[in-house]
Amino acid sequence: QVQLVQSGGGLVQAGGSLRLSCEASGSAAGIEAMGWYRQAPGKRRDMVARLIKSGVRLYGDFVKGRFTISGDIANNSVYLQMNSLKTEDTAVYFCYLRVADRDYWGQGTQVIVSS
Repeated sequence: QVQLVQSGGGLVQAGGSLRLSCEASGSAAGIEAMGWYRQAPGKRRDMVARLIKSGVRLYGDFVKGRFTISGDIANNSVYLQMNSLKTEDTAVYFCYLRVADRDYWGQGTQVIVSS
């Protein structure tokens, strides 16, 4: 069983920055991808950023160069640096991991961006 532990997030003013961290433990050998999704109230869960085992980084269209995903899949860790935050970035952010064709999710962390 894979466990994902997230940290970071919180309250920040528009234009500010936050950093999210996620570490995986358990049966996480052979990770295919790690990343971040977010879900605002009443909305679907959207991909924010994904780090593929090959090193490819994918971002949601709304990121527009403001966020950077980093990490070391071999060491089961992924980070999300969020800059120039906007009020519309307010959501619960979930760490994501894919291994052996299964998806795993972190517990979620709230990010609130105030105007």
